[in-house]
Amino acid sequence: MKKSHKYVFVIGGVMSGVGKGIAVSSIGTLLTAKGYKVNLVKVDPYLNVDAGTMHPTEHGEVFVLDSGLETDQDMGNYERFLGRDLTSDDYITSGMVYKYVIDKERSLGYGGKCVDAKQIRDEIVRRIEHAAKVNKSDISIIEIGGTIGDYQNVMFMEAARVFKTYHSKDVVFMMVSYLPTPGSIGEMKTRPTQNAERQLASYGINTDFIIGRASTPIDKKRKEKIASACNIRPERVISAPDIKSIYDVPVNFEKDHLAEQLLEAMELPKTKTDKSFKAWTNMAKGIKNHKGKEVHIGVVGKYFNTGDFILSDAYLSVLEAIKFSAYAAGVKAVIHTVNSRDFENENSKSKAVIDFSSLDKFDGIIVPGGFGETGIEGKLNVIRYARENKIPYFGLCYGMQLMTIEYARNVLGLAGSQTAEIDPKAPHLIIDFMPDQKKKIAEGNYGGSMRLGLYPTKLSKDTVAYSAYDLAEKIGKGNVIQERHRHRYEVNPKYIERLEKGGLVFSGRSPDGHLMEIAELPTSVHPFFLGTQFHPEFLARPLSPHPLFTAFMKAARSKAKERPEVAEQE
Repeated sequence: MKKSHKYVFVIGGVMSGVGKGIAVSSIGTLLTAKGYKVNLVKVDPYLNVDAGTMHPTEHGEVFVLDSGLETDQDMGNYERFLGRDLTSDDYITSGMVYKYVIDKERSLGYGGKCVDAKQIRDEIVRRIEHAAKVNKSDISIIEIGGTIGDYQNVMFMEAARVFKTYHSKDVVFMMVSYLPTPGSIGEMKTRPTQNAERQLASYGINTDFIIGRASTPIDKKRKEKIASACNIRPERVISAPDIKSIYDVPVNFEKDHLAEQLLEAMELPKTKTDKSFKAWTNMAKGIKNHKGKEVHIGVVGKYFNTGDFILSDAYLSVLEAIKFSAYAAGVKAVIHTVNSRDFENENSKSKAVIDFSSLDKFDGIIVPGGFGETGIEGKLNVIRYARENKIPYFGLCYGMQLMTIEYARNVLGLAGSQTAEIDPKAPHLIIDFMPDQKKKIAEGNYGGSMRLGLYPTKLSKDTVAYSAYDLAEKIGKGNVIQERHRHRYEVNPKYIERLEKGGLVFSGRSPDGHLMEIAELPTSVHPFFLGTQFHPEFLARPLSPHPLFTAFMKAARSKAKERPEVAEQE
């Protein structure tokens, strides 16, 4: 008898941002440790076909898969927790669904039938079932973005209801809700969660589990109150209090036997947790409680200036990659967010002289990816300071392009060096479109001009990059590695020979030698001054840190040892 596939739908209650993505990632981690093949699906209800055009300050980081699909940042969490690559089939947006249905209708794919909401619902169902089939999984966990009651979610709720109708024993519903504790009252309130459950029931869906997010653990009395109001067993009300590290969530869920209860609800055998979960537990404990030397890292970006708040989600994968490699390097990373605009002349207090002294407390500086003109001169000034003062520097994508421009300006003396993204008429376009890209832009094909997804890079021996990768069998060994890209501009071939004669080393190139993938300075010149055209942070995992981030953290560790005292965290 063929084993039936199981589906777990995870829906948000009360408000967004309560941690559905981390809950889904954690459950996937636990069920995988129980020996089951799990695939995670993220459903985003917006009408964008993908996440590539959305602003980071509003939506957070755009994550890129091997296929090149630009996705929500939750896909990055899924990959980091599961420790494996996901596919385009694991990501669904309303835009994808509606576009597919409309295109099919235009090509007479429905044979002249009236096309309505039913076709939208059925296409959602088809995509979820297809993802399960392609992944050959036992269990699919589907996160529906947003919150119960969002009108954008109606068709996804209807699709989930249909799953339950036709697969009653194979579908489990889970609500991740929020239990507020108003400061003026000092008591945790369950009524919003009860109301969210009633609203969910209005879609014809009844939840089987409730994960209660709150500032403190949920006590027995409130668990029983929620269970009674929502028609579930008290042990299926799972407490998820605020914690220091998201990597503790699977550990806490394991203590509450959540995976075992899910398996019981799905009528699957309760297997023992695999020994590999011990490595996860040790990692989570190590990242949170690491006693190693503090290493202060400055992440210089333009997306930190969002009013009274710091939006770290815009650089989420970078920040997580730092933590993983800090643990691997035996140090504790203290991450400082730095607004690049603070280092531009028009924003300096004196209006003439920029004060760089605040950078001296850093043992390493990272300039991550980005687009546009805002903050670029500030980044260039920071890069120059890091180079001249021997502060370990790591440039990611735009950060590599800018370090190349800075080198051309201040070492080679090429005044006016710039990227075509900012000034296509600059006297020295160190960063430019490649000829084939220019043709696509002229035709208005902006999406087609991006390099997206996994591409190979050939490494030169006896370089910092080669030395780092040679230790990492998972990402690449030898002199060819694979990395994920998301950019439109490249180092201009006209300047490569000049840059190399001036001392800059291009230690990584495309296999045909045309595209510069990694730039660096020899360790005889600088302890660590390296940039990548690709995004190594997208392949950094808790249990397999990225080798370039680890090499950078080791250089920062050496820098920290040069002085007895490290600046206190701000």
